[in-house]
Amino acid sequence: MSQFDRTADAGTGAEGDIDRDGGVKPVARTESEMVPADVFAVLGNDTRVEILRALLELGADDAPVRFTELFERVDIADSANFNYHLQKLTGHFIKQSDDGYAFRYPGRKVVSSIFTGTLTERAQLGFFPATGSCYACDGPLHGWYVDDTLTIGCTDCGTIQVSYPFPSGGLDDRTTDDLLQAFHHYVRHHYCLAADGVCPECTGPVETDLVRDPDDSDLDVAVEHVCQRCSYRLQSTVGVTLLDNAEVLVFHSERGVDVNTEPFWHFDWCVSDRRTTVTETDPLRVRVTIPCGDDELQVLLDDSVSVVDTAVVEQLPE
Repeated sequence: MSQFDRTADAGTGAEGDIDRDGGVKPVARTESEMVPADVFAVLGNDTRVEILRALLELGADDAPVRFTELFERVDIADSANFNYHLQKLTGHFIKQSDDGYAFRYPGRKVVSSIFTGTLTERAQLGFFPATGSCYACDGPLHGWYVDDTLTIGCTDCGTIQVSYPFPSGGLDDRTTDDLLQAFHHYVRHHYCLAADGVCPECTGPVETDLVRDPDDSDLDVAVEHVCQRCSYRLQSTVGVTLLDNAEVLVFHSERGVDVNTEPFWHFDWCVSDRRTTVTETDPLRVRVTIPCGDDELQVLLDDSVSVVDTAVVEQLPE
């Protein structure tokens, strides 16, 4: 993973330099890089892992930790040897100031991965009831957790509503109801980030496109997000990219539904393309019809998955 320290050139405004063609240049940055083999070599030591754990326990998220506090917390007798391992972490994983030592983002990410079980644990969770009903047959749903992935499917017809990687630490100290709510927020957050052009993995820029008959999918039309930095790829229905859309949120709110908290697999327009219609093929455009109560919201999107137009179709009184 690269370590970036972004610095603007002298005289550069918040929007960066203007190039000769009148465009805005990316903000200048200085860059240092630790190759993957070196990352694993640095972390492949018990004392260094214990230092990271001690920083977490001593509250390095809130304030820098003094050398003496850190040394007393780690099980090592020789201060010179301790300092050697501490310096191996300093610069990339932790930062040093006059006030002590604190996490840099890569160090905090390592702590989260190791001590929440993401890298060290394997967990399984058998079938349990899930809220909602199947979009294909209206049957009841159940969930299960295998191979670091939480899946929700129909008990009658077997149709999968959603299947998505979820860190095993998310299972700890939660009832299945709490787990499902956490899963909803986690997955929704990832899809909304990608739709906004931010990679959920590395925060790099994401390109988003509509795709007809995507590979490895039962969908006729899907959205494909690809990170230009780390090549992270995320494929989804068209509907799920609208979960954070203001007009979709207001449309539901006015009819007593909170899309922020209602599990997204309760909406068939989120987990299938049955309400997605191709309106043009060159360039590709689609319309998603979103029902709520007796009314519908029709959302037209272009080939970059940008909303072109919306219209509310209200049910006329009989």
